[in-house]
Parts: sequence; C-alpha cells; structure tokens
Amino acid sequence: MSTTPPSARTKVAVIGSGNIGTDLMIKILRLSEDLEIVAMAGIDPDSDGLARARRLKVATTHEGIDGLVAMDEFADVRIVFDATSAGAHRRHDEVLRAHGRRVVDLTPAALGPYVVPPVNADAHLHAPNVNMVTCGGQATIPVVAAVDSVTPVHYGEIVASIASRSAGPGTRANIDEFTETTASAIEKVGGAARGKAVIVLNPAEPPLIMRDTVHCLVGDCDDAAVAASVESMVAGVRTYVPGYRLKQKVQFDRVAADDPLRGLLPPDTEGGAVKVSVFLEVEGAAHYLPAYAGNLDIMTSAALRTAERMAAHVSPEAVTA
Repeated sequence: MSTTPPSARTKVAVIGSGNIGTDLMIKILRLSEDLEIVAMAGIDPDSDGLARARRLKVATTHEGIDGLVAMDEFADVRIVFDATSAGAHRRHDEVLRAHGRRVVDLTPAALGPYVVPPVNADAHLHAPNVNMVTCGGQATIPVVAAVDSVTPVHYGEIVASIASRSAGPGTRANIDEFTETTASAIEKVGGAARGKAVIVLNPAEPPLIMRDTVHCLVGDCDDAAVAASVESMVAGVRTYVPGYRLKQKVQFDRVAADDPLRGLLPPDTEGGAVKVSVFLEVEGAAHYLPAYAGNLDIMTSAALRTAERMAAHVSPEAVTA
C-alpha cells in the first residue's frame, strides 16, 4: 500500500472488472505512490473483480460507465482506465470527455495517441485520451525504437505468442484490432517505415509465458551499437516490468543480394542490408494473474506508469477538458 497521504494522490477509477482491470486495480493499491483508486465499474455483478474491489474497500458499480458517472466518488476522479473492449471504449470516451476526465485506454480502440512508456512517455502528458497499444506492442515497440535510434528501420515485424489461457473474451474479440493497432504503432512510435504484427494464441499445457520475436530490416549498421541500444532499452522496461528479458543475444544476419527480403527495402537503397532479430520473454508479476500471463502484466504495468507520469504533471485539482 502507498505511504503517500491520500490527499496528495490523484484519484482514479477503472472500467472493466475482468482480468486486466482487476490486475490493474491491485497494482495501483500495492505499487503506486501517486494514484489512489476510488472506484471500479463493471457490468457483471458477480464478477471476481468487483468482489475483490469491495473486499479492498474500493467503491463498485455493476452498471458500467453510467453507474460510474452516477457514483459520489466520481466527482474526485481525474483519470479513468478503460480495460473493456475497443467497441465499448468509443462510448466510454465520449462520456468521459463530456465530464472532463482523462482516459488511459487499454483497449485497441486507439482513439487517442499511442503511448509506450520508455519510448514516448512524456509526449502526450496532457492529452485527454492516450492509448496503450496492445500487449504485443508494449513488449516489442521499445525494441524497434531502440534499433531505430541507431539506424533507420525500413521494416519492422513482430510476433507475439501468448498462452491461450491468458486470452480472455476481450482479447479474442479484438484480434483484428490487435494486429492493426500494433502494426500502426510499430511505425508511429517505433519509427519503422513499415510495420507488421502477428499474434499467436499458444494452447500448450501447462501454459507458457509470453514470448515475442522482433525482426528489423535495416541497412549496414554497427552491430555492437545496435545490441547496446537494445540491451539498454530492455533494462529500461525492466524498471516497471521485472519479468521482461532478452531470451538470447541480439542476432544479426546479412541479407544476400538475391534474398526476397530486399524487396522490403526502399527502391533507392544502396549498400548492404541486415536483419536484426530480438527474442524476448515476459513473465508476469502474479499480482492477480498467473505468472504466465505476462502479456496482461505488461499492459497493466505500462498503463500504471503512464498514468503516474500524467498525474505528476497535472495537479490533483485540475481536470483536462
């Protein structure tokens, strides 16, 4: 629990009483010195998330966004986390904007700018709505950005493999949005000229932790400088996701002149080409979810880090319209 007096912390609420919303609530209660969660909204009165919130003395409603807005606690809320679905988020955003509340969106709706904390945490501190991309995006875009900071990434491709048991109905219903949102953020945040994303639901039993593969196609580069940049970025992510790590050393493969991969390079590219491959795994902190659900852990950890940065730059009394 936080030792900072409640009066000095920014009041927040969570919409969504499923796995992501519940894990986020527990992270705020256990880890945050800057935020105080005062309400959780869901639509299932019998959900484990709402039951846990009540036991933890967090006010609840099972009437969704309308119930949240009607709660007495809502008057003090400054930031709302949306852990529902892309479709539901559109209405939630409309309602919360009308009430002047800021939103951290954990769905793939992408109505606001993308935020990946170690890459652009301070770029959108005053935006009314920020989007946390996807679990695959949070795990891989820092690596794409790390490579791009040394040499331009002409093409970035990521494959996120998560345990099937960690993919709830929201994730399964938003697979298309997942790939589209992640690919877009690989370009807009990661810096790649072109991006592609693939998600794999791994049915293995016992469930395996999240594994991510990042391939970046670049021109001739300084291998040591790229590897050092990636390793530094991984260390940065580990400050808020302790289970995030490199599976092996960064790999460099020279691309032959007749390799079809060269078709992904700009037509006027001269000189050599290199495929940089990075292999990651993400083990969850098990605050609420099993350790194999690192895909959900990295999302809630990134959302918490983002909201704390936003809160630090806006007084608790201020409400951004």
